[in-house]
Amino acid sequence: MRRIDEIELAFLDWERPEFAANPWPEFEKARAVHPWAARTSAGFAVFELKAIRDLLGNDDNLRPSFDGIVDIMDCRGSPWGRFAAEQMIALPEREHVLLRRTFAARFTPRYANDLRPMMRAIMADLLAEWAPKRRIDFEEFASYYPVSVTARMIGAPADAIPGLRASMETLGLAFAMDKTKVPDLDRAFLHLDAFARELMTQRRAHPHGRDDHPDLLDMLLEAADEGGINDRQLADLLIFLFVAGYDTSKNVLTYMMHMMTEHPDIYSSCAEDLDYCRKVVEEALRLFNPSTTFRITKEDIVYRDVLIPKDTMLFFTLNIAGRDPTATDQADAFLPEREVDPALRHVAFGLGKHMCLGQYIARAQLQEGIHLVARHMKNPREVDEKGWRPFPGVWGIKGLPLEFEPA
Repeated sequence: MRRIDEIELAFLDWERPEFAANPWPEFEKARAVHPWAARTSAGFAVFELKAIRDLLGNDDNLRPSFDGIVDIMDCRGSPWGRFAAEQMIALPEREHVLLRRTFAARFTPRYANDLRPMMRAIMADLLAEWAPKRRIDFEEFASYYPVSVTARMIGAPADAIPGLRASMETLGLAFAMDKTKVPDLDRAFLHLDAFARELMTQRRAHPHGRDDHPDLLDMLLEAADEGGINDRQLADLLIFLFVAGYDTSKNVLTYMMHMMTEHPDIYSSCAEDLDYCRKVVEEALRLFNPSTTFRITKEDIVYRDVLIPKDTMLFFTLNIAGRDPTATDQADAFLPEREVDPALRHVAFGLGKHMCLGQYIARAQLQEGIHLVARHMKNPREVDEKGWRPFPGVWGIKGLPLEFEPA
């Protein structure tokens, strides 16, 4: 048995812009050196799907390492640094269990399905504005969809959406570990914090009546009162809901559209059949998602005769794990009808005790979104170079110029 820092591993120089534009060959080179791990400038990357499922799926000996990221960014005590270190997923075990139990019952498949008519209405409004333009930046278009859905879920005013979107665009760069971004991150967080606190104050002063249908904010305020959750934690949770739901839906929808320009037959089927869109979304999440999640070992771990010492930073590359050629045939092919082994299902929403609570809402948004987009934007084609967000942060396409024919 050897320590992970003593075995031969490839080095992933993933801060380079060229890496973000095409990371898959770099991971294949790393796989040729070692089957599941590589070195990075800040720790070790775990990239094999089975290894991620084994280690992250049984995570009692791991803890979220947001404090480690805050130290790398040298911003402990700043507004964003405080939020990153104290948000729900980073809380100590007791507080995390309390919050998760309090809110998990609200984020069910049934609740997500109840939101579908609202999602359709929002996407229809966006398409009415954007589809007649014939040439758009699809990534910019897609960005208004999840923020509008979340705002409607908590009863936020529509005029708050542009400011919320701008702040979340900034916060989406947080985990690229660029220290120069900290002042911008602080400003973006303070804007969202002021928004959340004002919304909570206004709702408490003017609660919905008995005959009104309660929205998510009503449910969260009630749950917070029942669970003894203070306003600081509740405001952080509202901010976390916006941030966590924004980039997943926007970046995946944008990447899906990029793939659709290469698969017009699949795109046409999405326009005809919402149920087929469910398969398309799951296959898209296998091929791409924005997330690298990080943990620190709470104790020594032995995995496949490799000792991972206590306090080791591990980066689990959920974003590329679905293309693991040892887990599925034709791993790089976009095949919505493929048979999936449940033991090797994609991990786009994480695993273990920190699995994403909003996964059902995200799936519903993506299914409804691509269905309506395909019905209203015909024959999409890329007309200029696309950019890329930093890796390993909230990764994805930055700017996707498209032309299409309005339906």
